[in-house]
Amino acid sequence: MALQVEYLKDLDPARRDHLLKRSRVDVGAVLEEVRAILAALRRDGDAENVRWHKKDKADLIADELEATPAEIEAAYGQVDPKVLDALKLAAANIEAFHKLQREREMWAQEVRPGILAGRLVRPIPRVGCYIPGGLASYPSSALMNIIPGRVAGVEEIIACTPPGPDLAVNPATLAAAHLAGAHRFFKIGGPWAIGSLAYGTERVPRVDKIVGPGNKWVTAAKLLVFGEVDIDSPAGPSEALILADETAEARFLAADFLSQVEHDPDAAAVLVTPDADLAQRVVDLITAELPALPRREILMAAIAANSAVLVVRDLAEGLDFANLYAAEHLQIMTRDPFAVLPEIKHAGSIFLGPYSPVPVGDYASGTNHVLPTGGCARMFSGLSVDDFIKKPTFQHLTREGLQGLKDAVILLAETEGLPLHARAVAERFRYV
Repeated sequence: MALQVEYLKDLDPARRDHLLKRSRVDVGAVLEEVRAILAALRRDGDAENVRWHKKDKADLIADELEATPAEIEAAYGQVDPKVLDALKLAAANIEAFHKLQREREMWAQEVRPGILAGRLVRPIPRVGCYIPGGLASYPSSALMNIIPGRVAGVEEIIACTPPGPDLAVNPATLAAAHLAGAHRFFKIGGPWAIGSLAYGTERVPRVDKIVGPGNKWVTAAKLLVFGEVDIDSPAGPSEALILADETAEARFLAADFLSQVEHDPDAAAVLVTPDADLAQRVVDLITAELPALPRREILMAAIAANSAVLVVRDLAEGLDFANLYAAEHLQIMTRDPFAVLPEIKHAGSIFLGPYSPVPVGDYASGTNHVLPTGGCARMFSGLSVDDFIKKPTFQHLTREGLQGLKDAVILLAETEGLPLHARAVAERFRYV
């Protein structure tokens, strides 16, 4: 449908429900197909990778699946120096931001006399980073997925991306992955990459965790290998909700709305405002611009499928809807966005004020663009250093400390029908 102003209070339940659910990734239709691919990978290893990727290079052998140092060096030479400078600027900001997330390596506290308890912080040893690709170039995804792992201290980072014809990889993606700190880079895509990372092949080392966005086949593969390895949160089509009051500039709102639906036909953009005149001006600007814009078919499909311009009674109602929506990207363009910030409960990444459009977070402000979608911001966070570490706990008790807990532990163990648990404590006091 054509974009028009709608009133939140007048939405019928089906329309409201559709906006809240938007285009959540349904992997059910491809699960069995992906399961078969993973089974073949587990059984045949690189032979299955070669079989599939021969569509990209007919005479492929397994050794060619990994980028060589010469290929990486050549990639740097093929990238516009200005693009390399931009990647280096973005990488520096991403690294600086993620360094702030690092925790102390150990802490301990005496919780009561004789009982010392604490926690260690340890990096995951080996991580796989999936970078969407093919002929497209997503060097920013290489930076966002790899740099937090390097900052966390991961010993070995393995990058994978789908190749194009003749097994070519976009040089900007290859250079960005190397710049970010990937130790090895494989030209393998889709479920084949996920399975190779999860199970290991003759060439691809088995990892402990897989991060990175992808299509529904990639998402299905990650869900199926979960337990064999850890994964980050499943990601779907990109989305943004813009919360604006009468102080917002209509042309900024229109530009931000359009930038979001540029991604793909399943992307979602929602503007929420208590100012009906502002909402109409934004709709008019978007409608006037659409016919002359590039990627017009994608824009129109995304606007018709999952996008809306909604008028609310007041900012409080807009905040309630924003928290219910739990957007991947949340823009707050109000008179005092920092006054609104404490009221936000659910969002992947938050952009405050008129000069913080979503693309700065996508590329270069330093925050991560790998974010929960489809309402998953209610329970997931964006990719961070935390995704690349483990936090084992430890304890040390003196005899006096154990004495103070002895009776409670024995009683609880016996209550749960575990007499040998009780004995392990009682034994320490048997002959004293």
